[in-house]
Amino acid sequence: MKRLTLFSIAVILLAGCMHSVETEILSSGFIYESAPFPSCHASTVLETENGLLAAWFGGSYESNPDVCIYCASYRDGRWSEPALIADGVKSDSLRYPCWNPVLFRLASGSVALFYKVGPNPREWWGEYKVSTDEGRTWSAAARLPDGMLGPIKNKPLAMPDGSVLYPTSVEYTPDCWRVFVERSEGDLSGWSRIAIDNNGFNAIQPTLFLHQGKLEMLCRTQEGCLARAESSDHGKGWTPLQDSGLPNNNSGIDGLTLKSGFRLLVCNPLLQGRNKLSLLGSPDGVKWKNLLTLEDQPEGEYSYPAIICRKDGTVDITYTYNRQRIKHVHLKVKEK
Repeated sequence: MKRLTLFSIAVILLAGCMHSVETEILSSGFIYESAPFPSCHASTVLETENGLLAAWFGGSYESNPDVCIYCASYRDGRWSEPALIADGVKSDSLRYPCWNPVLFRLASGSVALFYKVGPNPREWWGEYKVSTDEGRTWSAAARLPDGMLGPIKNKPLAMPDGSVLYPTSVEYTPDCWRVFVERSEGDLSGWSRIAIDNNGFNAIQPTLFLHQGKLEMLCRTQEGCLARAESSDHGKGWTPLQDSGLPNNNSGIDGLTLKSGFRLLVCNPLLQGRNKLSLLGSPDGVKWKNLLTLEDQPEGEYSYPAIICRKDGTVDITYTYNRQRIKHVHLKVKEK
């Protein structure tokens, strides 16, 4: 697979200048300063009736059996203390680590928490819990149907017909990664899997964009670029993955589509390292430009972002900060 040159990276990130966009940071800070776990990763965020809800996994270190899912709520300008809401305990003598939580608002209005449980990404399975009180309390854990993993890192997409599409993937081996899409009804019934031609890419952790009936997908890969696919039939069929022209350091991304159709993408715009994290924008999902540099340090890890748009049009981004804390940025995106 052909890798991007520095010239091609510069071209793609400077393209799309016909659309003038400005960003304004409204607030920026850490969800917590101290916690009962030394390491954290893979945050997710959701708007609630009176603020925000964020979740992530935390423990001694990624893949250790003590890794659980924690959450915090944001109300009146403050984050609550981290609370443990899911674990991988199966018996007094057996427990597994938890991975990659994803928060999602169901059609019923309840909040679903999807996450993975298992010894590693090749053997994990999907579980979920439901909250009817905006994340204050949660149901018992339930396992997804056999063969279904749910959203692997990034948020699902509610479709106009009431169905839900889940961007997901499988790491069959360290050298065999594949993306696909799962589908369910809005009440989490009727699950199915939609195949995608990965076209030679080792790809995982897709993020989905929807605008005027057209779906787009961007994926993390091992090939030095983000891979891209499209669907014009509500996600039933997809084009083969192709090189998007955007660099990727084999780390997670997340994106969304604003009401205007303008796309936002949070990623590490690097071929190596996770020491720079940026917000990119695109009017068409093809040509992207840098809107905001969130982090740019000589070293460190700023990774695995999550991004949402609130009802008021402002945007929230959360991400891993050196595997020690979760950072939250609230901003305006002003299009001209």
